[in-house]
Amino acid sequence: MENIKELIEKYKNEENRLTCAKAYVVAKKAGVEPIVVGKAADEMGVRITDCGLGQFGKLDFTDSYEKEIIDELQQLADEKNRVFCKDARKLAEKYNLKKVRSAIKDNGFEVIYCELGVFKEKKRPRAFIKTKIWIEDNKGNLLFGKGKTEILELIEKEGSIAKAAEKMGLNYKKAWNHIKILQKNLEDELVTVEKGVKGGTYLTPKAKEYIEVYKQLENEIQDFANKRFKELYLKKLKGKK
Repeated sequence: MENIKELIEKYKNEENRLTCAKAYVVAKKAGVEPIVVGKAADEMGVRITDCGLGQFGKLDFTDSYEKEIIDELQQLADEKNRVFCKDARKLAEKYNLKKVRSAIKDNGFEVIYCELGVFKEKKRPRAFIKTKIWIEDNKGNLLFGKGKTEILELIEKEGSIAKAAEKMGLNYKKAWNHIKILQKNLEDELVTVEKGVKGGTYLTPKAKEYIEVYKQLENEIQDFANKRFKELYLKKLKGKK
């Protein structure tokens, strides 16, 4: 209890009040339920303010879902009571958008990194992690990468190397040279040419397979990077400020 009281003393304002958001921080740091913080605050004569659902002992929950939402928000929030937008959206899908919005607004949570405005968030400098991957052989020759994937997909879409090259800002010779080097390094045919009035250049089944595997690999690596970025940079480093 003494540790809780020290934290309350640290986070209360000059008017001897502790906001609901700060009370959650105390509960999280002390590893106790919010109601324990409420009792400690009462003993100290500190008033907890800006709480909509009474989770610190002042009111009873009128809806069992409300407590569940608050509990889940607590688990998702970082030390500054911030919740990632994608996590808030998942809660809204599980419960109810209106209830989740109210719980966030009334209990001092802040939603960050929202793209579509489903939840309001404070404007802040944004930080993202970017990854770039390519595949090489043991001699350092490029086997596959993002640029090669893009030109192959454009060839399939346009039915023409020339049109694909134009879309990428390359001349035909350079684009075709890229394809030839790629085919040589992979030891596989990637394009096929059909002659005639309705002819054109199209991808082989093997080329489509390379693209599918590369994009899956790229997405999984980016997902892992995003997860670790959130854990190591956003929560541990940025969360300390």
